Amino acid sequence: QVQLVESGGGLVQAGGSLRLSCAASGSIFSINAMGWYRQAPGKQRELVAAITSGSSTNYADSMKGRFTISRDNAKKTVYLQMNSLKPEDTAVYYCNANLTIVVLTDGLYENDYWGQGTQVTVSS
Repeated sequence: QVQLVESGGGLVQAGGSLRLSCAASGSIFSINAMGWYRQAPGKQRELVAAITSGSSTNYADSMKGRFTISRDNAKKTVYLQMNSLKPEDTAVYYCNANLTIVVLTDGLYENDYWGQGTQVTVSS
């Protein structure tokens, strides 16, 4: 069973920092891409940042210069360093991964997986 577990969310004041972590576990053959999405109350889920297997990165415009995505392949973990946080960053942050996994009876196949989400709250 493949699982993504997020951690690092919490309550911070405006201007503060948090680092989110997402660790993948299970019968993973390869990590093709990992990223972070967020969803605030009453709003659609949006991409925050993503990183590919080739280490290229994408950021939403509002996060550029404040957020940094990175990965540790040995730990199968992706991080999101969030600096200069603003109240409008308040949301549930979800980890997403496109993985090639090992299935005992079927071999290998590729699929998208989601973590359970971690709450980030930024106070004024």
